[in-house]
This record gives sequence, structure tokens and C-alpha cells, in this order.
Amino acid sequence: MQDHPLLGQVALGYSAVIDAQRAVAATRISVLPEKPDAEFDGAALWQILGEVFPEGAALPKAPLATAVIVGAAGEKALASLLAAPAVPRFTIEVPAFLTGDASIASACAALQAAGGRLALKGRLREPLPAALASCFALQIDDADGTAAARGTKLPWLRAGVSNAAEVRNALDAGAAGVIGWPFGEAPSKPTGKTAVAPELQVILELINRVEKEEPVDRLEAVIKNDPTLAFRLLRYMNSPGFGLSVEIGSFRHALMILGYQRLKRWLALLLASASKDTSMRSVMYAAVRRGLMLEELVKGSGDAELRGEIFICGVFSLLDRLLKQPFSELLRSVPVPQRVQQALLGEEGPFLPYLELVQAVENGVAVDIREHAARLMLGAAEVNRSLLAALAAAAQLDKG
Repeated sequence: MQDHPLLGQVALGYSAVIDAQRAVAATRISVLPEKPDAEFDGAALWQILGEVFPEGAALPKAPLATAVIVGAAGEKALASLLAAPAVPRFTIEVPAFLTGDASIASACAALQAAGGRLALKGRLREPLPAALASCFALQIDDADGTAAARGTKLPWLRAGVSNAAEVRNALDAGAAGVIGWPFGEAPSKPTGKTAVAPELQVILELINRVEKEEPVDRLEAVIKNDPTLAFRLLRYMNSPGFGLSVEIGSFRHALMILGYQRLKRWLALLLASASKDTSMRSVMYAAVRRGLMLEELVKGSGDAELRGEIFICGVFSLLDRLLKQPFSELLRSVPVPQRVQQALLGEEGPFLPYLELVQAVENGVAVDIREHAARLMLGAAEVNRSLLAALAAAAQLDKG
């Protein structure tokens, strides 16, 4: 990940852009300058994001048709992005209350004419002039409502969703998609014997057996009962994101190449992405990126065991939502190291502050991001590089 001074001058947050089929179609990046009145290098931000979301990648269908939606806090940052060379795959949010500013309106028109893409953020108090209204491809709102209430007939996205009901209500109201993390509340009450989907049961059994370092013959016997799972596991291992120098041809070969600990990592990743429940797609998307970002945050430690454990901590941090069981119950059947267990249960331990930092990045609140980073003695550049590296690595895994 490119080391640019801009990374030390902002806090970056991110959230999922979810389409009408509940798939994560794009990413929203919030850019929160440490000093809103300071000069901002919009062209540098496009260069940085271009490494993570490169030209040529497939874009979602209209009306989304974007890789990234960027919301920059502060007029200077917005003006700099509007003045930067247009990048059609990146959409810039323009707050509705700023559209009355002549310089902003002029910059919007120039960017749109150059092939750039704009989204109107919020509701209008009065209709836009036709020429300015034609500059926008989308509208982003934080509440449901009619076109008349929003002030335009643009395709719209509901922002700030936090649970499945809000997603459903927005889509039923005609939204083209939603922005946010619809995880819902964590399960809190023991559920007794909760049924787990068969495809997840096999992975859980494998994780348990790998944890015990059972012979490869026993592990192969489990995976042979689910050919689809075997195919997915091999596809993941042979994807560009894993960076293996040889092609993995069998489960036995995978164990020989990776060893038990690294194999457990891939099984954790597979578990976090194996659900067939469409409402869980954003949960799986976030879980993988949490693991990758946590691993990046401790990459400089030189401790391979630490990196492996904190990766699993991130990947498993949403397992309670995925399996609809509280961690107090779930961890009886899913073996994890003690410091991972402490973090998942919300107990004090070495991993919890890192997990809280990643959650702050997902929420995109600058003061929270900086507070949690300071507790870990991490600078803004370190946190931002970790986020961007995780997003880039996850995109490579998605190609698998």
C-alpha cells in the first residue's frame, strides 16, 4: 500500500453498499480530515483508492454502477475531490445543503461533463435547477420516504442501516440499495440446541479436528462427505489472494503445504463466507475484512502466532450473528485460543482494543477511530494503511 502523507492526515471509515439482492455491490469510504480547514489533495486520494479498487474491475449494474462512494467531510476536501481529474468508477457525495454554493455547483457541472459521477447526500429544501440536477446519478438519504420528500426522483440509497428490518423497509420503499452494516443486535440469550446449516456443520467439525491435529486420513473422511465444500476450499487456496507458489490439488496436499495452523486460518475464512442466507452476505463480507485488517494492524510484530490468532479473532467476531447463537454458548463447540475468546466475549485482553478499533472504522466516527488508535499507540497512517491493505486483499480473495 502506497505510503502517502495524506494517509496521516485523515481518518478513513468504510461501510458496505448493498444492492436489492442483498449482495455487497460496492464500498462507501468516509474521509474525515484531522483538520477540516487544511489543504486537501483530492488527486492523491484517487491515486490511493485506485490501488485498492483498480480500473477494469467489474462494476455493479445501474443505478449503482460504482466501485466506491466517497464521502469527504469538510468543504475543502469536497472541493478538492471535485477539482481532481474525474474517475468514473468513483462516486463523490455532495451534501444537499452545499448545492446552493455557486462554486460547488460549478465544480459539480464540470466534473460531470468530464465523466465523473456524483451522488446527492441528504434531502433538498427546494428543487435544484435542471442543469444541476442532471449532474447527479444517485441520492443518498438516512431515512425512508417518497420522492417528493427527498426532493428528487433520482435512484436512492438508504444510509445508516443497522439491521435486517431497516434493509427490508428501504428496499420495499423503492431504494436501489442501502449503505451500512445490518448486523442487528448480538444474540444475548442461550438458545439451547440451535440447528446449524449442514455446510457450516462440516466446517465446524473440521476446525475442531484440525485444532486437535488429527491425522489427515480422518480429516479427509470428513471433507469427502461434502464435495462442494472440498471444491470451495481448494478454490480459496488457489485464489490470487493466498499467494501460494504451487497449485493445491487435494486436501492432503493442502495440509502438507500449509500445516495445521495455516489450514485452520483458511477454514475460519471459509466458515465466515459459507452461509447461503442472503441476509448474511454483509456479515460475511465484514467478517473477512475484520480478520484481514486485524492481521495488518499487528503485521510489524514479527509474531506469526499472534497474527494467526488475531486474524481468526476478526473472522469469528461476527460468528454469533452468522450462527444466531451468543458467544457464551457458541464457544463451547468452536475451539479458539484464550485471547481470542476474551475478545469475542468482550472481556479485557490483548485483542479487544484492536477489535474495538476495527469496529470504530466500520462506524466511521473520526473521534472514536482516533481514540481507539491512540490506546494502541497507532498513528492514523498505520490504521488507514491496514484498512486499505485489508480491502485490497479481500478483493483478491473474492476473485477466487
